[in-house]
Amino acid sequence: MAGLTAAALAVVAFLAYQASANVPANLEKPSAAAPSPRPSEAAKGPRKDPLAVPTGSGKGVRVVYSLSERRVWLVGAGQLTQTFPVVPSTLSPRPGTYEVTSRSGRIEGSDGVEIEHVVRFAKVDDVSIGFSAAVDGSMASPAPGRKTGGVRMKRADGDAMWTFATIGSKVVVVP
Repeated sequence: MAGLTAAALAVVAFLAYQASANVPANLEKPSAAAPSPRPSEAAKGPRKDPLAVPTGSGKGVRVVYSLSERRVWLVGAGQLTQTFPVVPSTLSPRPGTYEVTSRSGRIEGSDGVEIEHVVRFAKVDDVSIGFSAAVDGSMASPAPGRKTGGVRMKRADGDAMWTFATIGSKVVVVP
């Protein structure tokens, strides 16, 4: 029950953040100290370069996973190594910093699909959350209502993730 409550609070907090970041300019209260408030990053619309590493995702070697953009960036020592789209699982971790806790070469996923190069970094409602690639190359969205934790990617991207994200590697989840 506590896990469900925590998950519900996380969803509400995320939705509140999105709502506050997308308030139309004509509804914002003008500040006495600042005549024209700066719009938030989300309110500006699409980022200038959607393939660039999101600002505020930290520094150093890391994996960056954007929930809203459905994209992953592998960031090496000060530079972008690779970026690719992903298909999120039905359960998502809260924005924050995690680390890779376990890996599996080839197993059956929580949705029954054979997967490879599993890189786990979080748990939500007792379900492990991790990156993986389906052996058959599929990237279908998971069935709604099922608790799945696999963030799917193409096999070539899964190979890159496997090589890049070893045990203890930093994973930063951004909204």
